[in-house]
Amino acid sequence: METRMEVTYRGTVYPWHCDHMGHMNVMWYVGKFDEATWHLFSGIGITPDYLRDTGHGMVAVDQRISYRREVLAGDVLMIRSALLEVRSKVIRFCHRMENAATGEVAAITVLTGVHLDTTTRRSCPLPEEQLARAKARVTDLDPGL
Repeated sequence: METRMEVTYRGTVYPWHCDHMGHMNVMWYVGKFDEATWHLFSGIGITPDYLRDTGHGMVAVDQRISYRREVLAGDVLMIRSALLEVRSKVIRFCHRMENAATGEVAAITVLTGVHLDTTTRRSCPLPEEQLARAKARVTDLDPGL
């Protein structure tokens, strides 16, 4: 196993992302991490077409966030992501949000997602193709949470 993170998001902090304290509000951290999640999943074959065509979904069952540095309006952000663990029905992964100009880590999150049958609303195994692609990308990264 090796440690590797891929870029899954690039974006800017806009003034409307900031709260009365002048820094990006927590709801926007979660939103940007969510966008990164769908890029990460797409890379293993959990695409919008797959979800629509098969009646499956992914649901978050646990999320932990560590805020490290404030980000302000005008900051350019980059999120790098890695798969930490993959089981038949479960994917655990992390995102690291960085200030693209300074390289400073702004926040880290670790999430656990479950593959779901949207009709029965019950967990179900990932198809072999997606499972194999995900397992091949698991890293030994310690996200520090």
